[in-house]
Amino acid sequence: MPIDLDKTEEIFASSTDLTVGLEEEFAVLDPQTLDLAPRFEELRDSAAERDTVLFEGITGELISSEIEIVSGRGEDLHDAIALQRDRRRRLFALAAEQGVALGSTGTHPWADYRDQRNIDTEHYRRVVAGLGYVARRNNTFSLHVHVGVRDADRAVQVCDRLRPVLPLLLAVSASSPFLEGKDTLLHSVRSQTFTKSFPRCGVPDAFGAWRSFRDYLELLIATGSIVEYTQVWWSIRPHASFGTVEVRVCDAQITAAESEGLAALVVACVGQALREIDEGVAIEHLPHRLLEENMWRAIRYGMDGNMIDLARGVEIPTRAAVEALWEWTAPVREEARIDVALEGQTGAQRQRTALLATGDLREVYADTVRETMISYAQEVPA
Repeated sequence: MPIDLDKTEEIFASSTDLTVGLEEEFAVLDPQTLDLAPRFEELRDSAAERDTVLFEGITGELISSEIEIVSGRGEDLHDAIALQRDRRRRLFALAAEQGVALGSTGTHPWADYRDQRNIDTEHYRRVVAGLGYVARRNNTFSLHVHVGVRDADRAVQVCDRLRPVLPLLLAVSASSPFLEGKDTLLHSVRSQTFTKSFPRCGVPDAFGAWRSFRDYLELLIATGSIVEYTQVWWSIRPHASFGTVEVRVCDAQITAAESEGLAALVVACVGQALREIDEGVAIEHLPHRLLEENMWRAIRYGMDGNMIDLARGVEIPTRAAVEALWEWTAPVREEARIDVALEGQTGAQRQRTALLATGDLREVYADTVRETMISYAQEVPA
């Protein structure tokens, strides 16, 4: 389908600020071995026969051993979380009935990408044909958060304003220290695998307004660089179909509470950015090369390291930078009743600590899968 940028402008013009949609990606696993299992199609077809709500809330990703569950549009964060909890409960119940386990870390710790089968859809056939090894190699799992933004100019400006925040969101979410049976020494090897390999990925440039962003998209379309808007894979982007800003930088989370806490932080960041845009608060758009320094620090060290305070040109603990982000979002969090609970270790920290204690990567992953199966399968609170 041709990309209709006029339609995109109309969608953003009619969008509503701070509606929320959640997208969570899970590894589909053999419950005995915890190897990746290519059973997405079975789960999808079973949902189609038995549970319309679930069927409408799940989608495939690049490989058949991955499944994504989406909340749909929530009128606010609380509504989106309620929708997502219901669909999670349905998915995990179906998976149990079908003899499937579900995992939720940014990467599978030992799977060989060469053994994975890609799903057979027009979109993913195009991705694999166009990107080859880059696409095949990307067996990763993420949390994406959509936040409604009225007006295309404001959506682009939110993305601009949140560019320096992306490394902090990645550090807080890091949950992928292991790949191919090894401790990579990274905290988010998912980001290294995906963000550093795919084209049009990572931290975008600052565009200032929709017109500049549209000019860029029109160049990509005219030169045959993209045929679908979703081939712009940045860590934050205005979403052409939904009238949202989509934040795509976070690893998948081991527990539902962590996933919801991150989603709340993302919504608060978008809300605070909108507030400053509407109040005319000035911002300096930092060069991509400087932001990439902090992105690397998030990938390598997560919450264990330091970030560069780019305003002062000095290092500060990443935890202090996240605390400053917390303070920055306080007005919107209070106004919109957004609770953000991000205390304790990240998924990467917990997994690495467990590996040092046990020396057994499979045991560590089995523990994360148990956490995931318990927390995401819980009933919706009354």
